[in-house]
Amino acid sequence: MNIAVAAACFLLALLLVLAGVSRIGAWVIERNNPPAGTFVTVDETRLHTVHVPADPDADLPPLVFIHGASGNLLDQMFPIRPLLEGRAQMLFFDRPGHGWSERGPGNANPYEQADTLAALMDHYGMDDAIIVGHSFGGAVTAAFALNHPDKTRGLVFLSAATHPWPGAGTAWYYKLSAVPVLGRLFTETLAWPGGSMQMRAASASVFSPNRLPETYLKDAAISLVLRPSAFRWNAMDVAGLYDHVVEASKRYPEIKAPTVIITGNRDTVVLENIHSVGLARDIAGSELVWVDNLGHKPDWIAPDLVVAAIEKIAGRPIDLEAAARVAEARIAGDARAVSEPGEGAPDVAVSR
Repeated sequence: MNIAVAAACFLLALLLVLAGVSRIGAWVIERNNPPAGTFVTVDETRLHTVHVPADPDADLPPLVFIHGASGNLLDQMFPIRPLLEGRAQMLFFDRPGHGWSERGPGNANPYEQADTLAALMDHYGMDDAIIVGHSFGGAVTAAFALNHPDKTRGLVFLSAATHPWPGAGTAWYYKLSAVPVLGRLFTETLAWPGGSMQMRAASASVFSPNRLPETYLKDAAISLVLRPSAFRWNAMDVAGLYDHVVEASKRYPEIKAPTVIITGNRDTVVLENIHSVGLARDIAGSELVWVDNLGHKPDWIAPDLVVAAIEKIAGRPIDLEAAARVAEARIAGDARAVSEPGEGAPDVAVSR
C-alpha cells in the first residue's frame, strides 16, 4: 500500500470516527435537553411550540416571540415568560430547523419563516399579536410585518439584524456549513466537537460586556444547535441573511405598526448604528431606545425593559427612557470581557 492510499484510508477512518462521535454527541444533547412544549404541524412543517394562555383578566394583547440564530424558544421564554405570565397569551416557537422544529419544505428565508409563523398563529386562534424579535429574529419580525400587516399589532426589535452591513461578512463556519457537499461533511464531523469546545467562550462574547449568566447554556439549551442538522440549517439562515436584508430593507418604510427598537451601544454581534438606527430611520414613528453598556442580549440583561416596551406598544403611558436608565444602572459596572470581532456581521459567534 503506497503512502497516498494509506493517507486516504486514514482520513476516511478519521471522518467515520468523527461522524460517529458527533452522532453520539447529538444523542446526548437531545437526551439532556428534551422538548419543553408541544408539536404542531402547519404548512407541512412540524414545529415545536410553547403556547401560554392568558388569564381572564389579562391586560396585554397576544404576544409572539421570535428567537435569533443558534437559538431556540427557551432563549426568550426563560427570562421573559415569568414577567408576563397570565398578563397575555404568549407564543414561543422554535424557528424551522432550530431547536426541536423540523425545517419543512420551505422556510429558506425570513419571508417564508414569517409565513409559517402566520399559519401557526392561525392554528392557535391568534388574529394578531405584538411580535418580539431578537437578532436574526428581527429580520423575521420585519418580514412578518411586511407580509402580514393585518396580524401585526406592534413590533419590538431587540438587537435586531435587519440591514446590509459592510463587507457582507459572517463567521467562516457558517459559510462553510452552507456549501452543499463540503458543508454537509463539516457539520456531520466537526461542528459538534469544535462547537462544544468554543460554546462558553462564544456565548460570553455575545453577552459582552455584560456577564454571561452562570446557567445560561443549560437554561436556554444552546447546545441543541450543535446537532448536525440544526447546525446546517442555522448556517444556511445566517449565510443567506445578507442577500435577504439587501432587498427587504428597501420595503421597511411600508411598515406602519407601532414599533419599539431596543439596542445596546456595546453590541459585539451586530452593528447597532446600521441595524437599529436603520430601523428607526425606515419605520416612521418608531422609538429607538439606547441602553449604555448593553451588549447583544437585552432579553436576558434587561427583560424588564422588554416588558416595558411591550406595555407601551399595548397603549400604556410608559417612559421607556426612564426604564432604560434603570437597566443602565444595573449594568454600569459590567466590564468588557472580550474584544470586538470587528466584522459587524450578525451572529458571528456560535451562539447569538
